[in-house]
Amino acid sequence: MFRFKKAGILIISIIVVIAILNFCLSFWIEKKLPQLINSEKNSEYYLTYKDVDLSIWNSFIRIYEIKIVPKNSKESKKIGVFASVNEIEVTNFSIISILFSDKIKARKLTIHKPDIILYKDNSKVISNPKSIRNKIVQPFEKVIVVSNIILKRGNLKIFYENGNEDLAEFKNLNLELDGIVINEKSLQKSIPFEYENFNISCSSALFKPNEFYTLQTKKIKVTPEDFKIEEFKLLPTHSRGEFIQKIPFEKDLYTILAAKIDLKNTDWGFNDSDDFYFNCDSIVLNELDANIYRSKVPNDDNSKKKLYNELLRELPIDLSIKTINLKDSKLVYEEQLNINDLPGKLYFDDLNASIDFITSGRKVNQVKDTEIKVNCTFMQESKLNVTWKFNVLDKTEGFKIKGKLLNFSAEKMDYFTKPYLNVNFKGDLEEVYFDFKGNDYKNSGNFALKYDDLKLTVFRNNKPHMKNKFLTTVGNLFLKNDSNEKLKTVAVNVERNQEKSFYNYLWISVAEGLKKILL
Repeated sequence: MFRFKKAGILIISIIVVIAILNFCLSFWIEKKLPQLINSEKNSEYYLTYKDVDLSIWNSFIRIYEIKIVPKNSKESKKIGVFASVNEIEVTNFSIISILFSDKIKARKLTIHKPDIILYKDNSKVISNPKSIRNKIVQPFEKVIVVSNIILKRGNLKIFYENGNEDLAEFKNLNLELDGIVINEKSLQKSIPFEYENFNISCSSALFKPNEFYTLQTKKIKVTPEDFKIEEFKLLPTHSRGEFIQKIPFEKDLYTILAAKIDLKNTDWGFNDSDDFYFNCDSIVLNELDANIYRSKVPNDDNSKKKLYNELLRELPIDLSIKTINLKDSKLVYEEQLNINDLPGKLYFDDLNASIDFITSGRKVNQVKDTEIKVNCTFMQESKLNVTWKFNVLDKTEGFKIKGKLLNFSAEKMDYFTKPYLNVNFKGDLEEVYFDFKGNDYKNSGNFALKYDDLKLTVFRNNKPHMKNKFLTTVGNLFLKNDSNEKLKTVAVNVERNQEKSFYNYLWISVAEGLKKILL
């Protein structure tokens, strides 16, 4: 009986000692924690909180209602992170590290419901890795060392310094980062820490890459292997008229929507030379809806327009994508001569395309040809098939392109021939084929056409709604209006105007073939 009584007293004593120790540690940590985090040498931020809860039994620290502000927030410039956090939980912490060092060592850090606002200056602090290392990662590494970080149901907004307009916004942001290692070696890299795995998601995102566009999405989910986006939108921030006033030279204005974007088997990061690389097996764009608008009112941009070989070759990153697929998509291209006339339009519906072997060709001597295959409905009625190949390492910018268009009503060309040539056509283009091989200087190949009962109407220059009877009569006299049920083929040779785009290059090649057959 005495032994049992003695053992019971011992157990009770141990429990009491642990309880007292737990209370004392909690009191001591509550006093020391602000000293650790707010130390001038460790952090550029002040941290305040309402309460601390500590349990030795369960090895956790919970900090409630945290506020974080920059130490320079009282200065004239408003730059840095301002945050309020519902709760921070530190799990499986080391008591020894708290008692005998200036660090909290633990297995996991969980941040609940943070509302974060980042004010950045015009030097683009966000994209400057050294600034991120100096301002955020190094101070963090001096205060707490954890292997796993979890952020739950956060909201993040990014503004320019003293600004009121969102530069970026992420809602319901969730993040899991496992196997974190921060050391002297990692701090010298663009990503200043190493990790084993991560998972990022949010319910919506907004980003303004420049003054002309806003990028919006619904759900985003990112893992080391996959990247999924729902309801992607790239929207102009200005009307077409405002855009024209703001640009010094002709420039395309894009509106791009996509129901879903899926990236499979991604691998990205920074190599040993601190150069960014991106590898991906496939990118699928579902139900892409794109509009490209160009006004001819601004001055011409007379700079050289590089072909796609050179554009890919000069990318500042190491890029390799095995295939990009467009499914059930559509594209409208609009070009407007002046603000008083309606723009000419080209329609590409039921668009399905594959682009294989996209690469920047960095640090390699041989790559596969990039091959693009397009199948669509052109001008809402005719089937169009195009195959296009080029090699990124070919410094002559060589390419091959061939296509087939079937059962096309010539009246559909009115969208472009009426505003540009003041002419419209009637008749049927039953079969159109082209097969070209070109480079940065010239393009040559064959163009073939089978057509029936082709006629043209010429309109007056000063009254484009009224027919010019004389020119219409003369034009039809010279027009060969029928191919007599035969496919007529001609050779095409054109020189490139390097101030114009690849698509202009292709169009003048097709126009050369049309002119040789019809006139």
